[in-house]
Amino acid sequence: MMETRDCACGQATVRDEAARWFVRLQEAAVSVDERQRFDAWLNEHAPHRDEFLLLQGVWSAADLLPAPRLKALCDAPPARRGRRPALRYAVAAGVLAVAVGLGLFSGLNPPAGYSAEFATKTGERRHVALPDGSVVDLDSRSALKVRFEKDRRVVELTEGEAMFSVEHDTSRPFVVEAGSGKVTVTGTRFDVRRDPAQTRVAVEQGTVKVQGRNAPDNAFVSLTAGLGTHVDAQGAVAPAYAVNPAELTAWRSGKLVFNNASLSDVAAQVSRYRDKPLKVSGPAVANLRLTSVFRTDNTDALLKALPNILPVAVRTLADGSQEIISK
Repeated sequence: MMETRDCACGQATVRDEAARWFVRLQEAAVSVDERQRFDAWLNEHAPHRDEFLLLQGVWSAADLLPAPRLKALCDAPPARRGRRPALRYAVAAGVLAVAVGLGLFSGLNPPAGYSAEFATKTGERRHVALPDGSVVDLDSRSALKVRFEKDRRVVELTEGEAMFSVEHDTSRPFVVEAGSGKVTVTGTRFDVRRDPAQTRVAVEQGTVKVQGRNAPDNAFVSLTAGLGTHVDAQGAVAPAYAVNPAELTAWRSGKLVFNNASLSDVAAQVSRYRDKPLKVSGPAVANLRLTSVFRTDNTDALLKALPNILPVAVRTLADGSQEIISK
């Protein structure tokens, strides 16, 4: 288990902590508890997030350096040998991050052309660093395709939910396509969830432009921090409304937060964390409202609690899935 120290220890300490967390998150086995401690550290102070995100971006960009140069940058001085090679590599990348921030390594700019696909299985979350320095957190059973071009960066969320921390670049807008909607930014932090009937967008920081996939450029809804909207199946964008980004993105710390949510929405979200979908029996049940908090790794607890909270029961169907029915 890792332990972190207070941000007041200075920038060098924060950079070391960011490197240690980066190394730990590259390993195959990261417990839910440790992931939650990382999220708490990341959100504790702005410098924590700044150092980690910068390190992520430079780590990706390091692939562009010639191997001999990269090895020279990553070799530790004799007095410090004995530390894990991966940790030396991460600390070296942290030093490179400072150099990039100061404009000393113009050769680390990511290439104009880049494409990749990322996906998560049931119960899995994934932290993805893109070569432009942007970072994407993928929720359970989510998938996206990335395509960077010379004049724009395009990501298609084909399934599920993702949190985007976009590196600012006015020359190359960052476009997220999801269902019948799309979100355009130059640099900000926002969440996109793709459901069968609609796409939901919530902004934590900065400004985004939301529009139907085929809408003209001048037809959009602008969102700032604390605002959200949704795009229906026909591409119609709802007027902006207030949201709580912390609640909507609680899945990043392994929680499902429902605040007066309809059971149809609850079922859709819970289904992403179960092998079999959770269903509702009809409109009367679907429109019931729930306010509560549950863990994403124990959705059975939610099903057991529901009959004690609402006038419903949960039955198991022949295919092994569950259905919420009226009592």
